This record gives sequence, structure tokens and C-alpha cells, in this order.
Amino acid sequence: MHAARLRRGEDIARVRADGIARNDKLFSLRALSNDQATVRVAVTASRAVGGAVQRNRVRRRVREAVRVALGARRAPLTGADLVLIVRPAALDARPADLRGSVERQLDAVLR
Repeated sequence: MHAARLRRGEDIARVRADGIARNDKLFSLRALSNDQATVRVAVTASRAVGGAVQRNRVRRRVREAVRVALGARRAPLTGADLVLIVRPAALDARPADLRGSVERQLDAVLR
């Protein structure tokens, strides 16, 4: 399954305002169903996570974890918009922990 990027500010704001919330020690997830047959993902990280290099690195790691998790899903996916808000703990998380956390949260919202 291919995940598209959620890029428009108004789409991200809509998901943050109206989406269901799931919280984890590594990130906060907001999810809102859409009328498309694809999952669109936006990953954000505030300055509390670190400098620009650290924020970009952790966003890339989270996007990769989402890509792998969506690719491994066997059940057909419904369309959804996801916004993942990275927390500082994700910067030092092992890749396996990050993937496991993403998979658990996606299983909860993409049924």
C-alpha cells in the first residue's frame, strides 16, 4: 500500500482539529477518514524535539516506519488522513521500537 504525503496546511489543520487522537510515548497520532482510497500522512516535529537536523532525521525515520507498516498490512485499507506529531523521545528510540509503536497505533485507527 502506498501512502501519499498530506501537504496542504488546511488539510493538516482539519485532521488536527477533527481527527481522533491516539497518544504514545514517541508520538501523538491524529486520524480522520477521507473519501479517497489512499492513506495520506503528515509528520511534524516541533523545536522541542531538537535542532533542524534532529527534527528532519526523526521525521524521515517516522515516515519510513509508516511506509513499512502500511506495506505489511494484509487487510484492505480505508482512506484516511494521518498527522503524526513527533515527541522528543522518538529521537533516541530504536528503529524496532519506532516501527512497533507506529504499527500499534495504525492498527487502532485503520480498521
